Amino acid sequence: MNVVKTAIPEVVIIEPKIFGDARGYFFESWNQAKYEELGIKADFIQDNESKSRFGVLRGLHYQAAPYTQAKLVRVISGAVFDVAVDIRKGSPTFGKYVAVELSGENKRQLFVPRGFAHGFVVLSEEVIFAYKCDNKYMPSHERGIAFDDPALGIDWKVNLKEYILSPKDTVNPKLADAELFDYNNPEYLL
Repeated sequence: MNVVKTAIPEVVIIEPKIFGDARGYFFESWNQAKYEELGIKADFIQDNESKSRFGVLRGLHYQAAPYTQAKLVRVISGAVFDVAVDIRKGSPTFGKYVAVELSGENKRQLFVPRGFAHGFVVLSEEVIFAYKCDNKYMPSHERGIAFDDPALGIDWKVNLKEYILSPKDTVNPKLADAELFDYNNPEYLL
């Protein structure tokens, strides 16, 4: 397994070791002991899967305490442009983001720690996307940030006149107006 460090030290890209032959392939998508050796400590309690079509943009999402979440995300089939934004006020990387293409082919994973907003846009005809979460989903505590906030400057790699968004993602506030995490305690919003 290879770990790719990013510009934000807490966010890492994992490249699992793939064992392939004429029959297909095998890899460990999660092994708690091995990931802890890499510095990824999370007690994942929930797995989620979504299916989306080209042009769907999901995000940027996070949850308020006591339901903050760390996520390990990957693509089962298809491809996405995946983004994690540091929303920990006071962090040296506040408002910065890590972006990576995740696909069924490259089998890369992205670890998104607590204190970060997460989103992706579908690059392929369709995608099946998997999330491991260390806390349960609680709709009443879900928050979001506008994916097109100029302060973030995210180049989503798909230049569409209109992305396909959920109704809630059309009204997410800009970073300056969002509830943010405390850098010293990313469990709680300020």
